[in-house]
Amino acid sequence: MAIPTVDLSPFFTNGGDEKKKIAIDTIKLACSDHGFFQVVNHNVPLDLMSRAVQLSKTFFAFPAEEKLQYSPGAAAPLPAGYNKQPDRSPDKNEYLLMFQPQSGFNVLPSHPPHFREALEEMFIHLRQTGELLEEIVNDCLGLPSGFLKGYNQDRSWDFMAALRYFPATETENTGITEHEDGNCITLVVQDDVGGLEVKKDGKWIPVVPSAGTIIVNLGDVIQVLSNKKFKSATHRVVRSKERSRHSFAFFYTVEGDKWVEPLLEFTRGVGEAAEYRGFMYKDYQALRMRNKTHPPSRPEDAITIAHYAIST
Repeated sequence: MAIPTVDLSPFFTNGGDEKKKIAIDTIKLACSDHGFFQVVNHNVPLDLMSRAVQLSKTFFAFPAEEKLQYSPGAAAPLPAGYNKQPDRSPDKNEYLLMFQPQSGFNVLPSHPPHFREALEEMFIHLRQTGELLEEIVNDCLGLPSGFLKGYNQDRSWDFMAALRYFPATETENTGITEHEDGNCITLVVQDDVGGLEVKKDGKWIPVVPSAGTIIVNLGDVIQVLSNKKFKSATHRVVRSKERSRHSFAFFYTVEGDKWVEPLLEFTRGVGEAAEYRGFMYKDYQALRMRNKTHPPSRPEDAITIAHYAIST
């Protein structure tokens, strides 16, 4: 079993309405089922994707003292810069986190040469892909044209991470433990090592690497807004014993002061009860960040969107 692959080329050309319908129907089914699919012909330059991954590998191979030059200060809403998971965390990876505030990109490394430019280009292209996918999800949900774009105009909380997952050991192979993303839509570019898996019907499905493909999964915000009509994808990363895994993840999200709750179109408007109580996005993000900075002794104690679920 494989996750569905969607060709986005009809959305960049005139005509092709039937192909657009096929793409929308495929995405709607995936989002209703498990929240995971992958896209091709997405308008992100393939040479840029390859170059960015290679430069990322070079950066993470630097000595620790070089990478630590780019450690975060008191940046908000998340600690932008170079980070490594705490030793007591079950997740074993290191990552470079970046935003694009109004003043420009922040905490970008100057080495290796051209890495900064590649990161900036990746960020811009993946954001554009996120905007297109938001439009498609909007249509899949049957919302008025442009509804999600109007709800989610502030792009200042979008962020991107370049990640390295360490090789597995004899006793431990977790890259990232089972979880859902807290944002709207996540876009992932992975190298040929693989390891990403999605949970569907209680089984783990490997997302087999394919050159030029971008992996897409929905996050908690869409699940809440749709009142669970669309699923926040459950996924994990299993580490390889032979090599480190490198990837980019772009998190298309909402601004921190945005109020998130099930939309009327999926609750009172159709005679259904809300599955979640409303919350300020930055409050939920802070709880999720604490999962990373102060990992609970038991993984099941980590805060998830279930924290806001309304018991029946």
